[in-house]
This record gives sequence, structure tokens and C-alpha cells, in this order.
Amino acid sequence: MTIPLRAELSICALPDAEALHHIGLLIDDACERRSGGDTDHAFTLLEELQARPLAPDLASTVHYFRANAWANRRLARAHTEGWAWEQPERQEEILELRRAVRHEGFEQLDRIRQCQVLTNLAGQLSSIGRFIDALELWGRALRLEPRFGMALGNRGLGLSHYARSLYDSRHMSVMLATAHDVLAAAADGVYENPSYAAAKATFQDTRRQIAARFDLEDVHRIDLQNHSLGDSREEQRYRAWCLQQRLFINPLNDLGALPIAACDVLTLPSLTVSEPGVYPPEIVGFFNQMKQEFVSARQLYHEGITATEVHYSDREVRLYNTHDYPAHSLAVEKVRLAFRAAYSLFDKIAFFINHYFAIGLPLRQVSFRSIWFEPRGQRPYPLHPRLTTYENWPLRGLFWLSKDLFEEQFQAVTGPDAAELNDIRNHLEHKYLQVHDPMGMGARTNEPDHLGCRISRPDLDAKTLRILKLARAALIHLSLAVRREERLRARQGDRQGLTAPLPLAVLDDDWKR
Repeated sequence: MTIPLRAELSICALPDAEALHHIGLLIDDACERRSGGDTDHAFTLLEELQARPLAPDLASTVHYFRANAWANRRLARAHTEGWAWEQPERQEEILELRRAVRHEGFEQLDRIRQCQVLTNLAGQLSSIGRFIDALELWGRALRLEPRFGMALGNRGLGLSHYARSLYDSRHMSVMLATAHDVLAAAADGVYENPSYAAAKATFQDTRRQIAARFDLEDVHRIDLQNHSLGDSREEQRYRAWCLQQRLFINPLNDLGALPIAACDVLTLPSLTVSEPGVYPPEIVGFFNQMKQEFVSARQLYHEGITATEVHYSDREVRLYNTHDYPAHSLAVEKVRLAFRAAYSLFDKIAFFINHYFAIGLPLRQVSFRSIWFEPRGQRPYPLHPRLTTYENWPLRGLFWLSKDLFEEQFQAVTGPDAAELNDIRNHLEHKYLQVHDPMGMGARTNEPDHLGCRISRPDLDAKTLRILKLARAALIHLSLAVRREERLRARQGDRQGLTAPLPLAVLDDDWKR
């Protein structure tokens, strides 16, 4: 039976899969015709369908279709976006795509559908400046289908944009050469829709531009593999793990587990100062400290998840067995400390932004969610005028990264687990986070009147890794945002009375005591 594309058609008599198929056609047709009314009705039908006890794969697809419907609304006002930082429709689109990916039914979808969802999510994150997260998602799609054309092409574009944000010319050339190779592979990729012809043309035009500007043969001679991972086996295992998890503060680690990236080389770029011969500004030391705290948290986490024996400090520590498989050990505490240290970096980044970008927020009001807004009037608070249309792609990405974290007065989020991460952090800092072996997790649920919040050891490990990845991305965004601002200040130097950028020396490892 062919379903007529009529917005007023009811799905009451249709089986779940057939009803969902109809809604998908309606959303696609509404997009082509720019029909807001049909998109509105599609939302109504999706809510009606979600009220049914759907199979997991259909429930995941519902979130994907809701994201497409939000995309319709976003496209209807795309001419007003430009460099707008707040984009409510895109925010909802990202949230629905993430819900689709996190749903238990996602793995039951066919491979191409999974690639479509992952590629769409990556594209939206890249467009708002979250290029690190986007690259990971495109990589995930390509592991499912290595020739998936839209993932290949968009990954190549994403790498080219990322490369142009870097201040290290060698890193930039390696990343652009990789982008060129990925875009070349996109020419022979598999495209499930003939409407992607314009996208394919964009991919190849970008590839030609890169080839015209760079000696790719010379760049390809750079050895990315033959680099030491350390002297001891323990250090080698640690650095190999960091590479695999993409946890080095090094943009080349976003290209994969390349040994050349096994060092935390990214720092602040050279800074412009108002007077010649002055010492480096305090923010240099501030960034150093945040970077050191991240690296230490990463090491603690690795030690915690790889411990295989009871540490001597845990022996003869008398604890009662609560018969719910409690997890008490130095290894667990290292993971808990890593979570706390990594999460604390976000508010510190906010203080950095408040000072360096002259936001002017009173110090007692500074947090990673609040730093972007003026604390006046009714919620939602207005975006700070310094940032409203500020063309700083890495900084805008940092703004959107902040939406993955939850604060009571800023409840709009793009991460489905934002409230959970915040709850874990609050219990670690102020309350009682009960960590258990998974066998003990069925004893009781988290209720408001319980003294503590319960979490399994594997779940705590996974949440801590997520926070570490977010913190790493935030520090890279911050460095590249400063680089963008420094370039702007250099161009305005004569008018503002600023001198040339101040070069900085590197602290020798032997001085680290």
C-alpha cells in the first residue's frame, strides 16, 4: 500500500513500522517544500507514536526522525543564523541525535542507518565548532562502513577547518594532508542518496584547494610512526593507551593513535603584550596549571582502571562488609579523584575566559555555564554582547561544549547524560557516592531519601573517561580560541597600542619536581 503524503493522515490504524515510515516521508517532503505546517504535524505524529510500546530499533529511529524535523525548523530560519551562537533548533537536533545513538535500539539498526545518524550528529557538532567530537563520530561511522561517502567527505572538511585553527605549521600541514587523502577517498565513496551531488562537488573542490597550496609529497614524508613511547614497558603501555583513547593534548592525536602524537605538546600561542620586556602574563601559568591537572587526572585514572593487586595502603584498613559488593580501594579512589579533578577544570576555564576575553562577570558568578551570559533579567539570560556574533570558531565550540554540563539555572543541555554527570560530581564533592561491583547494583535504586547515589564500578570508569575527554577537548578549544583572538589583536595592534607577540620558553622536564 502506498501511503499518501498528507499531513492530516492519521497513524492510528497503522502498525508501528509503517506509521514511522509514513512520518519519515512526511518530514522529508516537508523539508523539500519548506512546509512548517507539515513539520509541526510530523512532531504531533511522533509524539503519538512514542506513546506506544515501541521496539528498541523503532524507538531509536523516532529520535532520529525528531532530529530531522528539528532540522526542518532550523533550515527554515537558516538565513538568520550566520555567526549566531544560540541556535535553539540545532540544540534540539543535537540532543535528539544523541538520544538516538545512546538508545539501546541503536545497535539493532541497519549499518547504513547507523552511519546516517552518526554522520548527521558529527556534522552538526562540527558546524558549531565542536570539531574534536565530530571527528570521533565520523570515525565511528567509518568503522561501520569504511566507504560511507558523506562521513568521508565531511570528515575531510572537518579536518581542513581544524587544521586552519592551529598555530603550529607542521601540525597544520599534517592535518591538511590527511584531509586531502580523506577527501580523495570520498570521491569513490558510497552515497545512498543522489541528492548529495553538490556535497561531493564541495568535497573535491576543497581537496583541489589543499593540493594547490601545499607540497603534499613533502608532507607525506613526515614520519608519523617511528617515535618513542617511552623507556619502560609501563610508560609504553600508558602512552599507547592514551593514544588509543585520544587523550593527549595534541591535535595530531585526533587523527588516530599515531606515535608522533604521544606527547602533550599543545600550549598557548604567543601572546601580545602591552609593554616590551615584561614577564609572561599570569594566564600562561594558569593554563600550565590546568594542563598539569588534566595530565595528572589522566594518569590517576589509568592507574585506577589497570590496577590488578591490592595496594599495600589498603591492607589492614578495617571496613565493614555491607553485603552489596562495595568497591573500596586505592584504585577506586584514583578514579574518583580523576573525575573530580577533570570536572573542576571547566569552572577554571571559565575564570580564564572571564579574564582573557574581558567578559567582566563578577568572580562569584563565574562558572562554565554562566560565563557566556549576562546575569540580568529573566531566564534565559541574554548572551554576553562581547560574544553575540564573535567569529571565533573554537570559542563558540567551547560555548556549545558547556551545554554538555548541567547547572540548575541553565537547564537546556545537548547531552542526555548531563544531569547524571552533575549528580555524580555533587555526590563526589559533597555527599556519598556509593561505588559497587555490578553484582551488587540490584539491591536498591537511587531514591531521593537515600543517603547516597549508587553507581557500578564500570559505569564510574566510563563516566570518568567521558569527563576526561570533555576536559581534553575544552583545553584544546581554549588554546585555539586564544590563538584566534591573538591574530585579531595583532591586526589591531597599531590602533590599540600593542606590541608584537611575546614568545615563551619551554620549561625543561628536569625542572619538574
